[in-house]
Parts: sequence; C-alpha cells; structure tokens
Amino acid sequence: MRNGLLTSLLLGGVLLLGSSQQAAAQGATDAASDRMSWYTMENNTLVLRTSNKNKPVKTTPVTKDVAFPDGMHLDYATHSLVRQDGSRVELKEGDILSANGQLASAATAKPRAKAAATWGGSSAAFTYQPVAPVNGKLKGVVELGASGFNMFIIRVDEQRNWKLEKVEYGNSLVMENMATEDDIRKGLKAYIGQMLDFGVGGHDIHFIVSSGADMAKVTAPIVQNLKALSYVVTTVTPAREGALGFKAAVPKPYVDKAFMVDIGSGNTKIAWMENGNAKVVDTYGAKYFQQTTDTAVVAREVRTKAAQVPSSLRGTCFIMGGVPFEMAKVGRQEKEPYTALQPAAAYSQLQGAKAQAGLTIYRAIAAATGCQQFIFGWDTNFTIGYLLSLP
Repeated sequence: MRNGLLTSLLLGGVLLLGSSQQAAAQGATDAASDRMSWYTMENNTLVLRTSNKNKPVKTTPVTKDVAFPDGMHLDYATHSLVRQDGSRVELKEGDILSANGQLASAATAKPRAKAAATWGGSSAAFTYQPVAPVNGKLKGVVELGASGFNMFIIRVDEQRNWKLEKVEYGNSLVMENMATEDDIRKGLKAYIGQMLDFGVGGHDIHFIVSSGADMAKVTAPIVQNLKALSYVVTTVTPAREGALGFKAAVPKPYVDKAFMVDIGSGNTKIAWMENGNAKVVDTYGAKYFQQTTDTAVVAREVRTKAAQVPSSLRGTCFIMGGVPFEMAKVGRQEKEPYTALQPAAAYSQLQGAKAQAGLTIYRAIAAATGCQQFIFGWDTNFTIGYLLSLP
C-alpha cells in the first residue's frame, strides 16, 4: 500500500514536471486513452512500465537507448540518464523517470523525520539476489588476518556462481602479537578438521595470509609451520587482496559500474575495474589509532585515494570489513544477503576506538566519491575471491 502511494506521488510529480513536453516522446501520457508510461529500476533491471485504464500495468525490459525531446537520452546499458552536457545520473531502485525524461528519486517522497540518517539520493533496499551454484564443489579457506583467523567454506560451480556454506570467525589478536605460535597452530588444525568433517577434500583446503597479518612478526613462523605440514600458504599484497575482494564482493551485473571497499584492521583497499583489470589503491586501516596517527591526516589521505575512483563507477560501492559489519548489523532486516548502509552519522551507537576509526575512513570515502549506495554483502570476504580464482 505504501509503495503504491509512493509510486503515485512520484508519478504525479514527474508527469506534472513533464507536462510541457510534447506527446511525441515514447510512451507519453495519452489523456484520451488514459494511458501513461514511465521508466524505473526493478531488481537491478531497467524497465518501461505502461498503465492503461482497467488493465494491469505492463512491464517491459528496456533493451536500447531512449532519446528525449530536450536532447537528453536514457543509456540502457548503464541505467543512466545522460544530460545534454554529458553528465550522468544513474537510476537506483525506486527512482522513476517519466516518458518525457523528468527524473524523480524515491528518496524525495520519503518522510524527513530521519533526514540526518538518510542519503540525499535513493535509499531503497538493495534487492539483488545472488545466482545459486548448480552442481557445485565444496572448497575451503582459512584466513590468517590482522585481527584473527577465519574459516570459509563455499560451494562453487563451473560458472563461478557460489554460495557460502559455513563460516567461523576466530580472534588471534595477531596485530598485537598477543597470540603464541602454538595457539594459532592449534586453531588452524581445528579448522582443518572441521572442513574435512564438512566434506571438503584435503586438496581443496587453502590458507591465506592477509596483507595486514603479514606485517605482524608472529606470522612468519606460523607460515613456516604450516608449510612443514605440506599445506600451501599464500601471502597476499594489498593490491592482490583488493582484487580478490572485488571478485568476491561485486556481483557480475555490477562489475563495470561499481567499486569495492574493504576496511580492514591493517589497511583499507579500494578497487575497481579499469581496462579489464582490477585497479587497487590502499590506505590506512581501522586500527590506525594504535599508531597515534592524527585523524585529520588519515581522512585527508583516504579522500585522496578514493578520489581516484572513476566518476562512472561511483554510483554503487560494495563494502566489507569488520567495522562495516558492525554498521550493517544495525539495519539488517532478517537474513537479507545485502544490507544498504546509511551515512556515518547514523551509527552514533557504535563505540570504541576501532569503530570510530572505521567510520572516519567510511566518511572520507563517501565525501570523496559522492557515492550514496554503500552495500554490505554478508557472505563476502577476499579469501572467497581467492577460491573463485582457482581453476
């Protein structure tokens, strides 16, 4: 009921704005036949909706560019309204574009009582659903990270569609060097046993050392011990970690129109696709406060790094990391696979130095890119990207 009212209000607004345009435009309102048309985003698909009196609304996917009388056009491939000066406005879920090219955002019709906690653009829920694997194979990975070691088991098919089957998070305090070699070795062996019991083959169990953990002194002897047990251990640089994170976090339909952010404890990775390859920049992580680094210095560098993201990719950011995880928990609805985050000001309830540091990084990225759709994927991790990259 509320969605129908919202659509009616938006349609009324865009049709009123476009009333001065000629009915020659595709799908223009025909008063004599009680027919009107508009464009909108539904489940990440650009569609044309047509309403006729006493008939159900017809929905048709848009498969080619649409020109409007004032010189603007709708780019169906990027879901963007292209203005006369070449600037673009990407349509988000719930946005409505009249048949004459007048745009109304779903956010403009929302109540303003919580304006401080909502973006200026569309804040509609992210409704994309991952494609489930068919006849997939189980693969497992143990991550030795800057704040702990974690286990992930996925089922992946030949098309690289995947599903997270099991996850377990640990806490080894590697960055603080408070864990002994024996502590971590026992934990890793326990994870190995769990994966074997779950059905993962011995050759499909992998170990990854994150770029943050690689900076800790305790890591090197642990890696050597694992290798002595005949396990392959892969150490990743921030650049590779960012590329793998992009592979896991960004759904296929968004690869060429979004970027990725991984706010880790040791560093933050920002990644996007450029000429068919992953471009990655890294900066401070959420534990920068332990180095007594000034917050203003961090924010300035993060803004500089984030500003390198091409403008055409700033419409959506897929984000992961410990602090984004805490942010997403605040607004998650049941068991949705993706949660749309709010601006940093909406998370005043998050306490602690690490959370505040992570919010500083998040705020700086939002300011530098102007992105208004930060999407947290509950099942993503850069180590899953590593499994997806295997033959």
